Amino acid sequence: MLDSDLLVSLGVALALVFGSSFVSVWLYGRFAKRARGLPSSALPVAGPPTATDRCVAPLTEARPGETGVMVLADNREAFAARALSARAAGRSIDMMYYLWRGDLTGNLLARELLAAADRGARVRLLLDDINTRGLDPDYLALSGHPRIEVRLFNPAKNRGASLRRGAEMLLRMVTVTRRMHNKAWIVDGRLAIVGGRNIGDTYFDAAEDFNSADMDAVLLGPAVEEVSEIFDTYWNSPLTLPIRSLLRDVEANLRGLRRRLGELERDPLAETYLENAVRHPRLSGFLGSARPIHWTAGARVVSDPPGKTQRLDQPEWLIHTLGTAIGQASRDLRVTTAYFVPGEAGVHALSALAKQGIRVAILTNSLASTNQVSVHGGYSVARAPLLRAGVRLFELRPLDPDRVRSSLYRSARASLHTKNFTVDGEAGFIGSFNFDLRSAYLNTEMGLLFADRAIAAELDREFARQTAGDKSFEVYLDGSATRWHEEGRVLTEEPLASRTRRLIAGIVRHLPIKSQL
Repeated sequence: MLDSDLLVSLGVALALVFGSSFVSVWLYGRFAKRARGLPSSALPVAGPPTATDRCVAPLTEARPGETGVMVLADNREAFAARALSARAAGRSIDMMYYLWRGDLTGNLLARELLAAADRGARVRLLLDDINTRGLDPDYLALSGHPRIEVRLFNPAKNRGASLRRGAEMLLRMVTVTRRMHNKAWIVDGRLAIVGGRNIGDTYFDAAEDFNSADMDAVLLGPAVEEVSEIFDTYWNSPLTLPIRSLLRDVEANLRGLRRRLGELERDPLAETYLENAVRHPRLSGFLGSARPIHWTAGARVVSDPPGKTQRLDQPEWLIHTLGTAIGQASRDLRVTTAYFVPGEAGVHALSALAKQGIRVAILTNSLASTNQVSVHGGYSVARAPLLRAGVRLFELRPLDPDRVRSSLYRSARASLHTKNFTVDGEAGFIGSFNFDLRSAYLNTEMGLLFADRAIAAELDREFARQTAGDKSFEVYLDGSATRWHEEGRVLTEEPLASRTRRLIAGIVRHLPIKSQL
């Protein structure tokens, strides 16, 4: 009798939980329909020429039908590309990001957006909602400008009390875990930046604790229109809501935001950073610098559909496109990924390539360098079978002395945030897609897919630099035991990782949550 009563009680409890979750998702859907913003699209490249037009048009007109690609592996150059292009904007700036921090570089770029809007440029900013806690007043203030609109992807309805917001996220767990991880910056329909970087100090060598190695691509020419089309699809998605619809009863304090951003003029830290990062007064000087622009007809921008977060449009998911590209490998596959949780299918696919004689090499974070210890727990399960198949694994060291010279705070601590790969030295990808199950099946992702030897060679040189003995550990098997090479030494446990990190990773390794990592 007791067992029967217990089963009934459990059944009722589960029914209440699932019923409450269903009702919560349904009510949210009704709210989202009412709260949607008006549709809009990228502005045509027309009208009086802007500074961006005057800078970019001569370059693209000399190479009709080809896309210009400038690879940005340097963090300060990545900041300069965004700041200088914003200063050149006269028509529009469209941006979509997973994360925009309210720190030094985030505020410096927000100031550039505000200045562009003051000059008459239309500014559209689309952010994923998962990292917006505490920043609503700033986003709302920006939306108080008549030329700026901020929208959030898959946002929580409850913006204030932590308890109510937490309850909503718990009840909507099925949909809340699906995020927009895309990253794009588009200016005047002429120039775009795609890649792995979010907006914040750690991505631009301005963080006090650690800075991330990452990669973007500046695009000129036909690929820019592809980025704009992707942006418009997300901007007009039913999953995207204006910040003003979520905070109808809150006043936008644009004047206060202007005052705070204006204080950056007198901030010695901001002055020092700008002097070191933005070395050209204009965009034309940056694009004409020593860093090469590769012109190619073999470049296209690819993306997941926004409906992926609702498990819709599965044939169009980016994992299929990238899987096809990787499957073309006949000699070499080099992968750089911040978070590497390939799952059983990924281990099988990579092992199959290695067993065919294809040289497969992967660079990811070590336990000591990662900012997601739980992800490392999911990755560590895959190491042994991949190594047995002949895949080479490299893990980034947590200290990079070279970063002392470039970092604002002279910090040597390093982490890996890059997401790219090359195939046979002839093709590859630069984007937001990590080789993990979250990027494959939960988050939306995008990036540049290219077939060009010069671009691939630049990525391969960066891979060789980062996998050198002073930058990374190479992992290998000694019988069944995992070992690490460190410049002539052999290490028998996760190098330079604290006991706490080892404990957390060890626990996660045995949990059934790899699909969320």
